[in-house]
Parts: sequence; structure tokens; C-alpha cells
Amino acid sequence: MDGAQWHLLKHTRTNDVPTPLGSSLQNEHTRQLRLDKDKQHRSFSWKLLRTLKSVSHATQYQGDTALTIPPFFKNARRGTERTWGEERDSPQPMVINWPGLMDKEKTELIPTLSTTYNWILLTHPLGAKNKSQPPLKESQRIARADGKCSRHKGRWREGKDELTTHSMTTEVWISTRGRISEATRIAL
Repeated sequence: MDGAQWHLLKHTRTNDVPTPLGSSLQNEHTRQLRLDKDKQHRSFSWKLLRTLKSVSHATQYQGDTALTIPPFFKNARRGTERTWGEERDSPQPMVINWPGLMDKEKTELIPTLSTTYNWILLTHPLGAKNKSQPPLKESQRIARADGKCSRHKGRWREGKDELTTHSMTTEVWISTRGRISEATRIAL
């Protein structure tokens, strides 16, 4: 394991996690292999995630695995499970990779999304025939794009950091109570 990888693991995993590091890594590896087989799952480009983080002042990332979560988020979770970072009682501004969450994790997250406004959700069209469908009733779509918005599947294994070209559409959603400037929306 490279020194930088060990440093990241050492400082993001805490002693209050009951499972040993090796077991946690195996679980993350198994989950990532499962996500790589899912045709609807993509890890989004770090450029896009950095932009969304900046726009929303997000400190938390929801979705993916410890192998693919961008390290520039202070906290990472999947539903109510902490991947790394601090435990917080109040909800933090967050960027959410909706396809990177299992159904159970989405269900755990919905009450927070329903009562807060400081989140940005990335997904692919959920309706039939590539039609938009809100991920939840308290959401509004602010952007939709085709193109290179996601990373090459398996890049975490191969060391390639390239974007993939595919016909999958990406949508950006925010809370119906959230606001974003027109200039920022266009930039997305």
C-alpha cells in the first residue's frame, strides 16, 4: 500500500469503529466491485464534485465507497453510516451521489433531505426512456447534461484517472427550498 493511501486510511478511520481495518477494506472492496457491475452507477468527475462542493459549501459527501470517495470532503457517509470524518448532530451541507447509495441508505437519508435545504444531489434520469423524475418530492432539477461527467469504471483498480464517454445523462437536483444563482446553474 502506498504511503499516501496508508496516510488517508490512518487519518480517516477511527478507533471507535468496531471492525478492524482489514475487514473494513474487504467490505469496501466487495461493495465497489458490486457497484462496478451496476450499469446505473458512476463515480462522478472530481472537477464536477469540486464545483458542487464550492457552490454549496459542502463538507459532507454521500455515496460510493472509501475507495472512490473524493478526499477533499471533510466527512463521508452512506445513509447514516459514517465512512470517515466527524460525527455531527446537525445536518451538514452535502453533495450526494444518488446511484452510489443502496436502497436502504437512500431510505435512511430521505428524512434529512426532506427537512433540510443545503444539499445537491447527482443522479441519472430515474424515469422510463431517459425522462426526468424527481428523486424525492422536495427536489427541483437545476441542470441536466450529457457527456463526460463521470469517471471510468474500475479506475480505482487500474490507476487511470480518465473520464468516460458514454450516453448516460447526469442530472443535478437541489431542495425546493434551496436557491442557486442563474450564473452558477449555467456553469454546472
